[in-house]
Amino acid sequence: MSEALELPVNDPWSDIDLSEASLYANDTIHPYFARLRRDAPVHYCAESASGPYWSVTRYADIKHVDTRHQQFSSELGGISIAEQELEEHVQLENFIAMDPPKHTQQRKTVAPSVAPANLRNFKPIIRERVIDILDHLPVGETFNWVDEVSIELTARMLAVLFDFPYADRRKLVHWSDLATATPQLMGEAGLPGEYRLKELTECANTFAALWHERAGREPGNDLISMLAHGESTKDMLQKPTEFLGNLMLLIVGGNDTTRNSISGGALAFQRYPDEFQKLRANPSLIANAASEMIRWQTPVIHMRRTATQNTELGGQRIKAGDKVIMWYLSGNRDETVFDDGEQLIIDRPNARQHIAFGFGIHRCMGNRLAEMQLQVLWEEILERFERIEVVGEPVHAANNFIRGILELPVQVTRR
Repeated sequence: MSEALELPVNDPWSDIDLSEASLYANDTIHPYFARLRRDAPVHYCAESASGPYWSVTRYADIKHVDTRHQQFSSELGGISIAEQELEEHVQLENFIAMDPPKHTQQRKTVAPSVAPANLRNFKPIIRERVIDILDHLPVGETFNWVDEVSIELTARMLAVLFDFPYADRRKLVHWSDLATATPQLMGEAGLPGEYRLKELTECANTFAALWHERAGREPGNDLISMLAHGESTKDMLQKPTEFLGNLMLLIVGGNDTTRNSISGGALAFQRYPDEFQKLRANPSLIANAASEMIRWQTPVIHMRRTATQNTELGGQRIKAGDKVIMWYLSGNRDETVFDDGEQLIIDRPNARQHIAFGFGIHRCMGNRLAEMQLQVLWEEILERFERIEVVGEPVHAANNFIRGILELPVQVTRR
């Protein structure tokens, strides 16, 4: 059975602003996406906190934009609906916000970190971390799943990816959260630019010290070593905004997808308990279930492109310079692609066709690592726990870019 969505039929669709952060804090965005997919799949919002923009809400149209970087540029205006300034005149740069050929060169430098050979090496490390985390959970007591499991696992894996001091691993999560904490993305929950600049300057200085250390020795398999020795990136330290921008891209990329899919999966199984029983009865579904959790949660809500030329999409005329927003969260619930898309269905035959990782040249580099972490986690959960019960209301992030869960009070029962 499909979940019934009450479409906001009394709201003129021309007035809908999908960037309003409260729609994500309250988790009330889905009827608006459904309304636009039905009535205005390519929709113009004339006024918002981030200025005028086009919304693309259907799966096929999103893929169309995401695979045509000559028409829809990442470089001209960045990748989020917000303007990427920490302070006035401080504009961060990174390779996801670049077009070829520079994008291709820089991505190629760090791609080996998540190549199949490295993933095989990561798997026992992930399992070791997961077992340690799960075996120390307070069984029978209420705790915050987000902090104790989701954040802790991703923090530990980020420390591995960067070969970062293990005791300081939570700094990586803190810096990741700051990267998207702008008022344009988070409304009143956003943080002042001067505070973010101060904290992220500490991030840059910390990594600059690691860079100098690793540039002077044989390259390792961590991301900093790869950048310090890469032909197209070895001088990046001389370009502070590009250096910090790429650091934040890699930290956020390694944190948000996995962290919020872990939280979203636990929440989804509470809402669809039959799916958890289905998984318990057939653990071979774990790999597909991991993809379905990522689709259902869609941790990166949108990506932005800027039109490089006058063009037409969905019957609408888009002008050169216009801001075009691909709403991945909406595309992953498109009724023409995903039956009962509001529901978690762990044996969904096309779960892997989700677009939570993007599509085309900017598809998330670490998608296989994110899936692996989810798969190992749920393998070990099934070994230990009879159920994970959500015992309070989740707290969702007020953020139109990252679909985060801040608190998820749970109790676990051992098998």
